[in-house]
Amino acid sequence: MLRAERPPYLSRPSTVPRSPATLLLLTAMLAGPLSAQGPDEGNGVRFGISLGGISTVGLSVELFRDARSIDIGVGTWSFRDLSISTTVRQYVGGSSAKLVVGAGLWLAAAAPAGEGERTGFAVVLRAPIGVDWSVADQHAAGLIMNVNRGLWVKRSDPDDDVPLNRRLVPLPEVYYRFNR
Repeated sequence: MLRAERPPYLSRPSTVPRSPATLLLLTAMLAGPLSAQGPDEGNGVRFGISLGGISTVGLSVELFRDARSIDIGVGTWSFRDLSISTTVRQYVGGSSAKLVVGAGLWLAAAAPAGEGERTGFAVVLRAPIGVDWSVADQHAAGLIMNVNRGLWVKRSDPDDDVPLNRRLVPLPEVYYRFNR
């Protein structure tokens, strides 16, 4: 029996995202606040400490309204550098454990390490994906996988002209936050 060719309307369009992470991010962003509540119903502020992500250790302030928030983090890898990040986050789910997705920018600055070096800078695009769990009233813990991609770099060594690596770099982060 002859095999019929697949009609064009049944073929997979090239614009469909094929990555599971991309599909998860799009689904969560489209879900919107219809079934989700943020860290706490209404408006508020959360303060926290994090390990990993943009730094070895960092502090954060999160301003939230319903199921969305703006998270501002400051941290360091070795006390000779400074990392600052701002992300917009969306919380999805109605239980004490909520899916978190977002997007933002991370700026890093490193002090010169030796003679003839300059201050180094980097701008990185971030996409945090993870889980935020309300452990008790006003307290939360989270596990995030930050997917990062470099956008621009000015290296400390003026003679280093290696092009920026554009691949995705995952960096895990755990945090504790409390509502104020």
